[in-house]
Amino acid sequence: MPKRRPYPSDLSDARRELIEPALTACRLERHARTLAFGRPHERELRDIMDAILYVDRTGVQWRYLPHDFPHWNTVCGYFSKWADEGVFAQISGLLRQPLREKEGRNAEPAACVIDARSVKTSTSVPATGQGIDAGKKSVGRKRSIATYTLGLLLAVLVTAAGVQDSVAGTALLDQAAADHPGIRKVWADGGYRRHLVEHAATLGIDTEITARKPGSRGFTPVPKRWAVERTYGRPMLHRRPARDHETLPTRSEAVIHIAMTDLMARRLTSENTISWHDPEKATEHPIPG
Repeated sequence: MPKRRPYPSDLSDARRELIEPALTACRLERHARTLAFGRPHERELRDIMDAILYVDRTGVQWRYLPHDFPHWNTVCGYFSKWADEGVFAQISGLLRQPLREKEGRNAEPAACVIDARSVKTSTSVPATGQGIDAGKKSVGRKRSIATYTLGLLLAVLVTAAGVQDSVAGTALLDQAAADHPGIRKVWADGGYRRHLVEHAATLGIDTEITARKPGSRGFTPVPKRWAVERTYGRPMLHRRPARDHETLPTRSEAVIHIAMTDLMARRLTSENTISWHDPEKATEHPIPG
C-alpha cells in the first residue's frame, strides 16, 4: 500500500519522538489487560495520532476523516479510550516540564493563574450536560483552566455553564495541586472570592484576587491574569475546541489537551504552525508567546 501524502497537522519525526513514549505505555497497559482475551488488533500509533490531530486542527466530524487515515470508527474509539483514561493529559504533562526548562524555569511551577470561560455547544452535547451562564446569558459549558505564569496549561475542568466559578475553581485547584504539589500561590479574579480563598488556604496555597484598576476603560491587561487569557486564545488555532462538540466533559477536556500538546511539541522542536490563511503558499507564523 503506497504511503499517503502528509497533511499539515501530521506529526513530524521529532514531535512523534516526544509523545510516543506515553502512547506506547498506554498500548502496553491495554495489552496486559486484554491478554486473557487474545492479542488486540494492531494499529500504527502514529497514524492514529495524526488522524486525531487532523480532527482537532480542522474541526471535521469523525465520519468525515479522509479515507487515507485508519477507519474513522477506529480513530474515534482510540480517542474516546485515551480521553477517558487521561492519556492526553499525561502527554501534555510530559511535554510541559522540558518546555519549562527550555524557557529557563524550574520543571515544576510554584504558582498558577485560574480563570473560566463559557463556550457554546453543538447539538451532540446532551442537555443535561449544559447550563446557563448567568453573567453572560449564554447556554453551554464552562471551561475552567489553570496555567502557570507563562501561559502553559496545567489543568482543565469542563462543567455545565451554570456551575459557579468558585465551585469549579475549588475542584480545579485540587487537580492542579495534586499534579503539582509545589504550587504555593494562585491568582484569580473576583468571581472566585466566595469559596476559593478558604479552600486554597487548606491546601497551603495563598490566593490573590486581581482586578482592573478603578476607572480604566477599554482593553486593559490585568497583571498576572493576562497569561491565562492568552492561554484561552491558543487552542483557537485548532477549530475543534472553538465550540464544544463532545458528548462527555472528559472528551471536551481532551481536545484542549490535544491542542496544547501540538503547540508545546512545536515549541520544543522549534517548528512553526502553518497558517490557514494561505495554504497554497504554506505561509508560516511563529507560535504566539
